[in-house]
Amino acid sequence: MRSYLFVPGDRPERFAKALAAGADRVILDLEDAVSPANKPIAREHIARAIEEGAEVMIRINSEGSDAFADDLDLLRRLRVKAVMLPKAESAESIRALADATDAAIVPLIESALGVWRVLDVAGGMNVERLAFGSIDFQVDVGCAHTDEALLYARSKIVLASRVAGLQAPIDGVSVILDDGEVITAEATRSRELGFAGKLCIHPRQVQFVNRAFSPSPQELAWAQRVVEASRRAGGAAVSVDGAMVDLPVLIRAQNLLALAGSVS
Repeated sequence: MRSYLFVPGDRPERFAKALAAGADRVILDLEDAVSPANKPIAREHIARAIEEGAEVMIRINSEGSDAFADDLDLLRRLRVKAVMLPKAESAESIRALADATDAAIVPLIESALGVWRVLDVAGGMNVERLAFGSIDFQVDVGCAHTDEALLYARSKIVLASRVAGLQAPIDGVSVILDDGEVITAEATRSRELGFAGKLCIHPRQVQFVNRAFSPSPQELAWAQRVVEASRRAGGAAVSVDGAMVDLPVLIRAQNLLALAGSVS
């Protein structure tokens, strides 16, 4: 799951376009993209789409919001595979959601407290992976939305995911909509930090995110050389392209080949 594309839940005319954009997962949004007055109609549109067979994820409203109880009622009558919970700050904040649905839960870490307690959130019931809400985090902390300012939070989310045995996390959105070079660079840095995907707010971002989180032909060629050299060496340490290959390097090569197979 490399790309997660948001679409407002009260804009059903955009659902088909979002589903055709090539994103690995489409998120029908009930939170920030929908005004309080439109949340009831958005729930109706989302329910109809899922009942008609749409394979989507839902971002509900946060536990502390007035809309949370109605969102839980929606989930109790729908069969969805995954739900995103915004402003997650503890394992306890996830419990009510997990009681309402057996869907996989993706907590959105987007506050100072959420980052501080991220390992506790990662241990919550039915949590599949974490996501970073970098824009809201920036506002909460009062920092810049730059690589340097967000490095600590991003690294802590990656480490907590690994310690908790979760799938690698999803990085926050790019505010640039159609500059492929910028989006690719941001996604590449996310991947280098240990993220496995990125949130998207426009269909044009998807292709660049997917490409950045997929192994390149050069990486795959290297991985194949490593696996073949290790096979010939019977598992002993061996040199490939002038560098030593031991077990950790072999595992990285095998992971790259497995990733390529999963997204091909």
